[in-house]
Amino acid sequence: MKTYLITDPKYYTNNPQTFADTLSNALKKHKIDYACFRDKNSSNLDELVKTFVNICKKLDINNILINSYIDLAIKHRAKGVHLTSLQFDEITKAKNAGLFVVVSCHSIDDIKKAKSLGADGVTYSPVFETPDKGRPIGLDALNIAKESVKDIMIFALGGIITDEQIDSIKKTKADGFASIRYFV
Repeated sequence: MKTYLITDPKYYTNNPQTFADTLSNALKKHKIDYACFRDKNSSNLDELVKTFVNICKKLDINNILINSYIDLAIKHRAKGVHLTSLQFDEITKAKNAGLFVVVSCHSIDDIKKAKSLGADGVTYSPVFETPDKGRPIGLDALNIAKESVKDIMIFALGGIITDEQIDSIKKTKADGFASIRYFV
């Protein structure tokens, strides 16, 4: 089961030193396969992405992704991008730049579209109840998605905060899980 840490300024802040400390602690505490920088509002994104990539590399995280910003991923030599559900039209641009691409999906049709456009993986959400993300899809949806769409990684996302939830995801066909709050 692959693990996928996603940052959020609500928990990591946009203060460079606090961000660095919080990220380092999370990466040292958990075995992480994928790490994604996600911040859609801070004015110091370039500095934070640079810090994120450097810390991940220092701690031997190889699958470093930047949420939404293809140009920042290229500039800071991240492995890839995690595109939002509104960025399907940028999958080709990211793939042409040699980036690994994960896309946020909320339906099997989204997953099929992401795969057809060349995405390497998707997050499928929300699996569990989470603030402001709508009705949860549940665990069975992960199995249905994996059976419906072959040859693309599917990460469970949404409301994953406990070991018990992770244990229940491990019993599905999902390739892994992604979370913000679990890793903090």
